[in-house]
Amino acid sequence: MKNIIIFCDFAELSVFLSSKKVLMIKRSIESEIQREIGKGKAIIILGARQVGKTTLLKNMFKEQKQILFLNGDESDVRAMFENPTSTALKAITGNREIVILDEAQRITDIGLKLKLIIDNVPDVQVIATGSSSFELANRINEPLTGRKWEHRMFPLSFSELVGHDGLLEEKRMLRHRLIYGGYPDVVMNDGQEKRILKELSEDYLYKDILAFDKIQKSDKLVKLLQALAFQVGSQVSYNEIGQICGLSSGTVENYIDILEKCYIVFRLGSFSRNLRNELKASRKIYFYDNGIRNAIIANFNPVELRDDTGALWENYIVSERVKANCYNGRFCNSWFWRTAQQQEVDYLEEEDGKLSAYEFKYNPKRNARAPLTFTKAYPDATFKVITPDNIEEFLL
Repeated sequence: MKNIIIFCDFAELSVFLSSKKVLMIKRSIESEIQREIGKGKAIIILGARQVGKTTLLKNMFKEQKQILFLNGDESDVRAMFENPTSTALKAITGNREIVILDEAQRITDIGLKLKLIIDNVPDVQVIATGSSSFELANRINEPLTGRKWEHRMFPLSFSELVGHDGLLEEKRMLRHRLIYGGYPDVVMNDGQEKRILKELSEDYLYKDILAFDKIQKSDKLVKLLQALAFQVGSQVSYNEIGQICGLSSGTVENYIDILEKCYIVFRLGSFSRNLRNELKASRKIYFYDNGIRNAIIANFNPVELRDDTGALWENYIVSERVKANCYNGRFCNSWFWRTAQQQEVDYLEEEDGKLSAYEFKYNPKRNARAPLTFTKAYPDATFKVITPDNIEEFLL
């Protein structure tokens, strides 16, 4: 009789089944990391859980024998780093050439510990991954100033998927991406998307949030995430959200700040420079992944059966632009623009003094023009409508 292996945890099963496929998709930051190896600085990779950080590193160094993998989620690893001396650090690293510290945010004063390794074991290349910012976990960043290369990693991007499947195939998959997003396990396991996203949204989504500031997985936190999910593409008022969730506006802002530092959501501020009636202190909040957003509100209906398709398209295209700007090293400021009279431009970018305005329309046949008030106030700004037909012009 053949041996049978039963996986009790669905997330582990999906990782097991898809690991070989995931390795085939080249991640955007891989080439940069390769160039940084052996340059005397720590390499930091930040991103939400399950976006592929560990898989990337295991794939990159699969032929490397002198390598040490440590997981900050494990209690004995955390204990080992509690009060390390230079001698203890040398004993930990041994004769390894590369030390990878996964989920490093779980280790107290991780910035200082990484600095000690760099100073005392200079022949070792340290690579640390984190699913929340080190600043959030430890309130320190100074020890690593000038001593690190830092990268952000996201769910699979439009560009990465185009590189793997080709532009035509990925454009055909847009409807699917609007609903299920781009987490590697989701992309690689056809037919299992809902179950994987349910696991991600109910477990990994909260794992780091609950570790900080004594936040409890209460109904209020769930309501907060749901309220943010329903308001994607709309202006968000902390006071209104607080009334919905039974929280003060200050607590709402604090929770959103933590969600942002855990790479679940991000904020987009309002642009105001020339006009009195421009909204000056408003913000929108987007999710880094459409699938997580839809899992939170338990709605995986196809695009043609939804009344929030415009919001889904806007969340998808803005989050993908964030990925593209980050991976391409594009330094620009971004906003949305709106007046008290409800005139609006979905997205603005300013790079090297040049202002570009964008409107996002899922239906290519819908006409869109920049508001006259905007064009008069900013006559040098360019304006473009982004639809599924020309998405590559915006994201590649």
